[in-house]
Amino acid sequence: MSGAQQAVYMNHRSFASGSQEYIAVAHATSPYITAYPWSGSGFGTKFADPATLPSGSNNGVAFSPLGSAIAAAHNTTPFITAYPWSGSGFGTKFADPATLPPSTGRGVAFSPSGNAIAVAHSNSPFITAYPWSGSGFGTKFADPATLPPAIGYAVAFSPSGDAIAVAHNTSPSIAAYPWSGSGFGTKFANPATLPVGTGASVAFSPSGDAIAVGHTTTPYITAYPWSGSGFGTKFADPATLPSGSGASVAFSPSGDAIAVAHSSTPYITAYPWSGSGFGTKFADPATLPSGSGNGVAFSPSGNAIAVGHGTTPYITAYPWSGSGFGTKFADPATLPSGQGNGVAFTQV
Repeated sequence: MSGAQQAVYMNHRSFASGSQEYIAVAHATSPYITAYPWSGSGFGTKFADPATLPSGSNNGVAFSPLGSAIAAAHNTTPFITAYPWSGSGFGTKFADPATLPPSTGRGVAFSPSGNAIAVAHSNSPFITAYPWSGSGFGTKFADPATLPPAIGYAVAFSPSGDAIAVAHNTSPSIAAYPWSGSGFGTKFANPATLPVGTGASVAFSPSGDAIAVGHTTTPYITAYPWSGSGFGTKFADPATLPSGSGASVAFSPSGDAIAVAHSSTPYITAYPWSGSGFGTKFADPATLPSGSGNGVAFSPSGNAIAVGHGTTPYITAYPWSGSGFGTKFADPATLPSGQGNGVAFTQV
């Protein structure tokens, strides 16, 4: 995420007992991506950096649904870099796509089936997608017939894999399309009530019946029902709003909470979530992230939440429960080297 994203969006799967979780952080300085084992005790010992690093500041990170690959969206060509992933960490970099995204990669997501990967980026067509397999990138899908109108900051697939959404720079701030094995379908109609300001992040709920957009102008987070027809009538705004630009948004794996990483203290805000929309804001963490929240993700087991942020230690994580944030986990022994722009979990 980024978008930051999402941010990036993590595909939500049931947590298999005994499987190992991992966490990765996209950040602004070399090596641009840092990954750790994750457990109930928090961060494990940092994995070795990839042999071939992303080529510039990393804005977003995503794992494939089965945890067999990891991708980074970054500032300089080839703008997207991907690696095999295993319990040993990063494998040998996949070959770059034959047709590259045309500019800075800002967000990346894999489809739930793992057979496609999409990159939101700065120049037209603002979103680029490819088939994905164990061999890496396939031949680029045709661009959407109706493009997003400006810089793509974040991208997410619906949990069923039948839709893709892009948060972008100018009105209507969010564009969504049907998705199939053939790629993009005809763009869905815009929401009747649009997000306000630049769309910076996007996420679908795990059940696929809601979509949320983080954006740069109050109320900073906007959510809608989602169906095969597209956007429904906007949910009421939270009673207590995030305090700044919604840089990243994520739903918990069980779909009973939603979190927003944002630009002003407390830098992370979370709410219960239900079919009625936002509940009463959870209490802020006792120990806040130390700078602007740029990325947020829940662990696959749903018992932790992590925030990528602008100042050291660049990544902050907490236990998560029905009561909200627990006591902050200890920082990693080896920190990311710069601003945390995105965060993602997986399990293998």
